[in-house]
Amino acid sequence: MICLIGPNGCGKSTLLRTLAGLQKPLAGDLFLGDLSLSTLSPSERSKHLAVVLTDKVDIANFTVGNIVALGRHPYTNWLGQLTAEDHFLMDQSLDQVHLSAYKDRLLGELSDGELQRAMIARALVQDTPIILLDEPTAHLDLPNRVEVMMLLRELAKQTHKSILLSTHELDLALQTSDLIWLMSAQKGVVVGAPEDLIIQGELQQVFANPSYTFSDATGAFCLKHQTTLFSVSVVASGTGNCTIWTRRALERNGFSIVDNAACSIFVDEEKKTWKVSFQGKTIIQSSISQLLQTLYQQATSSK
Repeated sequence: MICLIGPNGCGKSTLLRTLAGLQKPLAGDLFLGDLSLSTLSPSERSKHLAVVLTDKVDIANFTVGNIVALGRHPYTNWLGQLTAEDHFLMDQSLDQVHLSAYKDRLLGELSDGELQRAMIARALVQDTPIILLDEPTAHLDLPNRVEVMMLLRELAKQTHKSILLSTHELDLALQTSDLIWLMSAQKGVVVGAPEDLIIQGELQQVFANPSYTFSDATGAFCLKHQTTLFSVSVVASGTGNCTIWTRRALERNGFSIVDNAACSIFVDEEKKTWKVSFQGKTIIQSSISQLLQTLYQQATSSK
């Protein structure tokens, strides 16, 4: 499984559509092994490459079975008749994307996630060694984005196909892909395992931005919050997840966390309480929301 990632406008969709033969190369030629794709007819090319585009498919009165059957078009006769083998492969592909019970369901009755899985089943039944997908998670909510990315990784392993997809889901791409094609206007395409590109600093360079930073330790993008919103610096101590999320809440709201300050916060992980000490006073709060309200009041009164 290969994920093609890069900033908006760098040419990801153009590259993918060129590889699929949907538009002519700006220069040069494309080879699949020893085959020049420019010499192949659309019918011949469709036996080597299957394509799933971003555009949502909305065909009235079409069922899931109908759309999946289109994937067998390169192998049918001029009447488009489906053989027993075609039906077997269709059922197999629907099972692989967990849509066996949806074969007779109309496309209009599907959720966006189910529709995307139906389009992946159509690509699978086309029986090609390579599947190209352009932004397969573009119209999906978070659970469905995760499900589709995990499904594609699973299919690559099970079917031994090469799956290349363009995506803006950077966190998911780093967690699911075997290889990353990192595209930028400066370097073109840099190829490597996700971990190698992180260690080499390639991701950090391509996605450098004053508003966020890429964490080498977690592999996640972190916003750079303004830390001068208030004149209040705080000490935040404690252990466990409560302390981690407390510090994140403080940074998100513009408080500067230091080692020594007039205002200190102790997080009791077991009791889920926050003890705030400042100006000789001690206040115990039972939530981060209450803690922030206390700090807002202190910051306002100190101005």
